Amino acid sequence: MKRPERADTTSAGRREQPIRLYCGLVRRPACSVPNLVYIPPHELNFMYCLRTCLAIALLCPALVLAQSDDEQGFVPLFNGRDFTGWVRTNTPESTWSYQDGLIVCTGKPIGELRTEKMYQNFILEVEWRHMVPRGNAGIFLFADDITARGVPFHRGIEVQVLENAYGNTRGYTTHGDIFPIHGAKMVPLNGRGGDRAFPTENRSNPSPEWNHYRITAQDGEVTLAVNGKVVTRGQQCSPRKGYICLESEGGVVHYRNVKIKELPDTPVAEAEIAIANRGYYSIYTGLDLSGWTSDESARAAWVVRDWVLAHDGSTGESHSLVHEPVLEDFGFVIDFKLNQPESHFTLQLLNVAEADAGSGSKPDPISIYTTKNQDEKWLKPGQWYRLEGTVIGSVLTLAIDGHPLEHQHHLQRLNSKRQLTLTATGPQDLANLYLRPVEK
Repeated sequence: MKRPERADTTSAGRREQPIRLYCGLVRRPACSVPNLVYIPPHELNFMYCLRTCLAIALLCPALVLAQSDDEQGFVPLFNGRDFTGWVRTNTPESTWSYQDGLIVCTGKPIGELRTEKMYQNFILEVEWRHMVPRGNAGIFLFADDITARGVPFHRGIEVQVLENAYGNTRGYTTHGDIFPIHGAKMVPLNGRGGDRAFPTENRSNPSPEWNHYRITAQDGEVTLAVNGKVVTRGQQCSPRKGYICLESEGGVVHYRNVKIKELPDTPVAEAEIAIANRGYYSIYTGLDLSGWTSDESARAAWVVRDWVLAHDGSTGESHSLVHEPVLEDFGFVIDFKLNQPESHFTLQLLNVAEADAGSGSKPDPISIYTTKNQDEKWLKPGQWYRLEGTVIGSVLTLAIDGHPLEHQHHLQRLNSKRQLTLTATGPQDLANLYLRPVEK
């Protein structure tokens, strides 16, 4: 629409000239000031657009540079071929594999895959998707080297990886909860009265869609961004330096683009550092009795129940399992739970015949521990205990739940090569069976 001309308001009857803009100064076309140049309106619009484009062009490299700086320093945590740099804490090789460039977890048995390296301050990015509804998994931070007593999980801080069909309650959500587990500590932001941090928004996608997590750990504070937005926070984590784990917990889950950017370490107290690698490896697969030998009746009595190795014990008879590999000096961990007052188990070391290997002579069994020992009356049925021990030469040392037993056992009749044997009587459960080599 054409704008009407302005009315003549001057005493001389002259029409007032339109106002022009001169690079921010207001002057009339007839201005006699020699340093000001008149610019027609159409040229002014062109110059305004030109200046805007130049400003954007100058700003964009800075934005790209800032984004580039943010992405610099990331390294992949998987090499795309094998699991170099990772430790199968309590899961066999079949639990974790590569398929079409993806890290695939079968979900069985329940357990973890952990890094060989400890981390304190970092940014961790990972994409994940569940392949079945109600799938459960997690990412553990600041974890110990092996699993905690009586559970298939590490002590640490868990970032929940839960499929949407699991549902949301006041106690948990499927959108990125963070919480401490099995002896770890954390103060949640947006908590609900406990130590669990809840997300401020529901942002995760259901199976089989992909989700993106960005986890930032800095000085004991953990933040989680779900699909591009920070939603969950926790602080005052203890420990605040340790291993990173991926969890297997029942459902098939895929991972990809797992990468980490380490941030500078800051002073941390020794008590805030997780237990470092002691060289333990699992001797129970959670799937079968691979690596163990026994007679037919024992095979029927020992029942594989995922992460638990259970002894039925209903017949009242004793049944033994022999660990096949030959051992020299070694350390061990065995968690046990006696389910009835009369239940007990015996840990034995069997001599491996060398010169008489073909003579038909039997190995000499030496019982070195039984829960019916009078020194251990405090053991209670239905409660998990951790038995730890080392065998160096002919000397055995033992501890239960970190408390050393009062005496050492001298095993003079043992030679340098021996096999570990477990004999159970009555209903009981074993878990977290680990060995490690020990140097003299």
